Amino acid sequence: MIEITRSIAIDEREIEESFIRASGPGGQNVNKLSTAVQIRFNVRHSPSLPTVVRERLERLAGRRLTRDGVLVITAQRFRTQDRNRQDALDRLVELIREATVVPIHRRPTRPTLGSRQRRLEAKTQHGEIKRLRGKASED
Repeated sequence: MIEITRSIAIDEREIEESFIRASGPGGQNVNKLSTAVQIRFNVRHSPSLPTVVRERLERLAGRRLTRDGVLVITAQRFRTQDRNRQDALDRLVELIREATVVPIHRRPTRPTLGSRQRRLEAKTQHGEIKRLRGKASED
């Protein structure tokens, strides 16, 4: 079991992992070894996640979520399978933890009457200064 929070834990059997060849620089190591890891976690059919967490996770996953509701995370930052596997699991756990936090909805505030009046007075003064910069009249 992978513990996410005190109340949420995911069974390791829900996560499928496959090892693939990493892209990018690395010379012979990249060409010969499959060090990158790709983990798949079925968000929509996971019995471990509450419904609200599942919905938030689907929104947070973005492009990493397939049409079937499978979350795909690829890790290829390190040279070894073990470190890449741990990196991918850490990223999955962090994403699920982020989905467990209830977002705080911001109530938009309005400017106070005093701040609106000060703003208009400042605009009037600035306009007056600019008006006085005009060409001198010929009298």
